[in-house]
Amino acid sequence: MTQPASQPNQRQRGGAHARPRGAVVYVWVLWTVVAVAIVVTYARIPAADLYHTSGGGLSAGFGRALVFLNFPVSLVMIAVAILAAERLRAADVVWRWVGPATGAAIVLCATTAVPGVVDENDLDARPINALPAIGVALAGLLAWAAAWRPAQRSPIVLSPGQRSVRAVVGAALAIVAIPWIAAELGFYLSGLPLIGDHVLSDELRIEPDGSTLAAVHLGHHHGLDGVLIALSALLLWPELGRMRPHAARAAVSLYVTLLFTYGVANAAEDAWLEQLVKRGTTAWEFPSVLRPEASLAWLGMLAGGVALWLLVVRRSIIWQERSGNRRAQA
Repeated sequence: MTQPASQPNQRQRGGAHARPRGAVVYVWVLWTVVAVAIVVTYARIPAADLYHTSGGGLSAGFGRALVFLNFPVSLVMIAVAILAAERLRAADVVWRWVGPATGAAIVLCATTAVPGVVDENDLDARPINALPAIGVALAGLLAWAAAWRPAQRSPIVLSPGQRSVRAVVGAALAIVAIPWIAAELGFYLSGLPLIGDHVLSDELRIEPDGSTLAAVHLGHHHGLDGVLIALSALLLWPELGRMRPHAARAAVSLYVTLLFTYGVANAAEDAWLEQLVKRGTTAWEFPSVLRPEASLAWLGMLAGGVALWLLVVRRSIIWQERSGNRRAQA
């Protein structure tokens, strides 16, 4: 029997069976699982087998996880904070705390981009790394608060073709990440049936600084960062439709799209280096786009992101808005 409109259902009023929901929750779960894996792996494996870290035990594990919260987590949390704030505003949550918390989260997360905050050649934690981590924590609080409130606007409804492409891209990223996932958990793939014979893993190679390290060293890889960033962007894509039609929505949707292209570029560069260049299949390397710089590689990546935004993401949002208006007028 249809419930009277004057009586909100259990999901609307958030009763005993209410559950947190929304893509921001899935994004947080994704990053939290990886952060926990980093703590465990860096606590139990000697620094000599890892990459540009020192020390050992839980202090090393939590220290590397702190740097991980700086890069790349804080980059994604900027978008998460804005999307969470939009949902809280629509749910009539008091803006006098949501607004300042969102602004502080964005500013603190953005300090990751300041030169010297994260140094690829020294991944031990330093006091400055606390600033982006606080921004990530604020974004997490906003996301958690927003997840318990029903959204006032619908997410982008992806077409069957868009859903299929998103699923294929996500699956491809997950397959590419298999050696990095193993390394994140602290083991090599060599000897593993079906997979171990086809990918480089613990084979020793000379690093640019002259040191000897496994082709896919144990611990965290920026290629996995790229995969996680791209997957987060795919998860957040439908959530963009929940934003009101104003300039901030265009800016956030473009930012999420650029996150996707940045993530894919870094995953491709690291996989190419470790599985093809280190194997001797080719000597040509993908140009690095890990750090912002004036280069053709960065120009191409940004151009690709803008094109993807114009041709796919922006069109999806506009189509969603027009469909909503037609339903409202019907």
